[in-house]
Amino acid sequence: MSEAPAGKPAGLSVFFPAYNDSGTIASMVIRAVQTASALTPDYEVIVVNDGSSDATPAIIDELARTYPHVRAVHHPGNRGYGGALQTGFRSATKDLIFYTDGDAQYDPSELAVLWERLSADADMVNGYKISRSDPLHRIVIGRLYHHIVKTLFGLTVRDVDCDFRLMRRTIFQRINLEKNSGVICLEMMKKITDGGFRIAEVPVHHYHRAFGKSQFFNFRRIAKTALDVLRLWFALVILRQHRRAGVRPLVAHSE
Repeated sequence: MSEAPAGKPAGLSVFFPAYNDSGTIASMVIRAVQTASALTPDYEVIVVNDGSSDATPAIIDELARTYPHVRAVHHPGNRGYGGALQTGFRSATKDLIFYTDGDAQYDPSELAVLWERLSADADMVNGYKISRSDPLHRIVIGRLYHHIVKTLFGLTVRDVDCDFRLMRRTIFQRINLEKNSGVICLEMMKKITDGGFRIAEVPVHHYHRAFGKSQFFNFRRIAKTALDVLRLWFALVILRQHRRAGVRPLVAHSE
């Protein structure tokens, strides 16, 4: 087993938000266990089942019985992607937190690349897609969205919506996340940037969806997301609500 990189806390929490990911979640968890155990002996792998209606709950319960480091957290109903992420961050107990989606469009073994980049000069390592393995219409919509939100929110990261991130727990002792929809990623990156946290970036691979289908790419969902983005822009850019004193952090301070 390799030693944890010098200067890094040894503890590592890995979590997956999962919604009807029965075809992929087992391989993702097993890959995460293999990768995390090679990085540090002090790790946990958490799966947040966001009210799945397929076999996801039974699969992750079985994984938790099979692997001592794996833990299953269940939402009784669907709270949305943002709600699943909030639960994941609150459930994590280690000093470093990594998350990616349970649909296998990213490879958990590439966590090792982020781990090696996380040094004393970075609070977070954000992945960015080497190339996007999606249908053309999704690529076009995704690029348009990315350009618009970077401009509206004044962000400089290469990929706002690459859900492949390694972060220090201390970030969430200073910021709170509130959105239950997919715009939580935009909320998170804006608040982390405005909080003065240092962000490093590394390229990661993005793969075709092998199971299920995206919950995002339909006109109704796109319209709702556009409205959510405008509301978030008003709250964070115009009103600057997150900069006010007394904002409740997402996780409690460590003892």
